[in-house]
Amino acid sequence: MAIWCKICGITTAADARVVEQAGADAIGLNCYPPSPRYIEPEMVGVLSGAVACKRVALFVDPDLAQVRAVLDAADIDILQFQGDESPEFCGQFGLPYLKGIRMSAETSVAELVKRHENAWAFLIDTFVEGVPGGTGRRFDLDLWPDLPDLRLVLAGGLDPQNVAAAINQVSPFGVDVAGGVEGTTKRLKDPVRVEQFVQEVRSVRSD
Repeated sequence: MAIWCKICGITTAADARVVEQAGADAIGLNCYPPSPRYIEPEMVGVLSGAVACKRVALFVDPDLAQVRAVLDAADIDILQFQGDESPEFCGQFGLPYLKGIRMSAETSVAELVKRHENAWAFLIDTFVEGVPGGTGRRFDLDLWPDLPDLRLVLAGGLDPQNVAAAINQVSPFGVDVAGGVEGTTKRLKDPVRVEQFVQEVRSVRSD
């Protein structure tokens, strides 16, 4: 079974097409205004229409109007929630949702998973105080939860050089990357790094 692969923080149609052509399963569209990779709902609509792969819209503690504005503007397949959203909030839109978990030694993954029992998958990222995700930092993979029956997506500090080893260590359902496939300009993907990343992911098979 192939590892699910998402490239997040897409900000241009050219980058969206590069990701799709590289063979990734999904693009991530950042709808969190404080993020350096944020895009307006109208651009989410443009980018979601540029590809046929899965379109994931990322939010952090949004209000109902913020999510509705994106869904009115774009064809979205999966919602991603990276804040303290309730299961009721996440589940009200009629779409599968990916729930972010910020991993540290104190994180109770089992408790969060139980609370969001209807989530499509869980994204395990690095805990950094005051930052909801996308830091580009890795966490100790020895903390990876032993929950093989769940869809767990590994994020945090991944790049073409380390992703295969990380997959082999924790056997996730999927992986997610943003900064690790950017070049010298933040927000823009490096086509070579995107292709290398996807190739490395595809070189490893999950159990």
